[in-house]
Amino acid sequence: MTPITAPVSTFTRPRRTLAVAALAALALAGCGADGSGDSGSAGRSTSERAAFAAMLDEVAQPCSSTTEPEEGEGLAPTATPPTEPTEPGAPAEARLSDRDWCASVQHEQRIIQALQAVPDPTPAKVRRSLNALGYIDERIHGLQQDGEVTRFRLDLRAKGGRLCEAGTAAGEETDVVPCVAPATGSFEKQG
Repeated sequence: MTPITAPVSTFTRPRRTLAVAALAALALAGCGADGSGDSGSAGRSTSERAAFAAMLDEVAQPCSSTTEPEEGEGLAPTATPPTEPTEPGAPAEARLSDRDWCASVQHEQRIIQALQAVPDPTPAKVRRSLNALGYIDERIHGLQQDGEVTRFRLDLRAKGGRLCEAGTAAGEETDVVPCVAPATGSFEKQG
């Protein structure tokens, strides 16, 4: 056995340094957490967006073998062209790609399952449930109480897709259906 020849303080100092560093990190993490727009919230927002993008990729993973339509294509797999626009203000030819259609099923299943478990689904409870699933506030729109039902819309556009979801949270009667968002621009103007 080799004797230790270094002083004890050599071995204890890193622990104190580590503890001080950990406390400093906690203090810095608390700075800007009020959402006031300073660098703390900007960093959090960037990481939330990255986590949201990763969640979208993960949810759409079963759809990875789905091919994207050629320019001008994009009818839903079982749909015939409707006589009216899919969404208010959307052109009649606007359709989801096969990948978006597939991903919509994945999103709908997970959202419905989570929201069916929410008693008295108020807008605040619905937002918390959607946040817990990885949907970020800037992509949750139109949360409003309508009697015992809370209505909402999710902007799930990614990688050139047009997917959005429109939902009603109402316990066992919860429903979520796909919709078509504009290819570019603000989502706020939708329904």
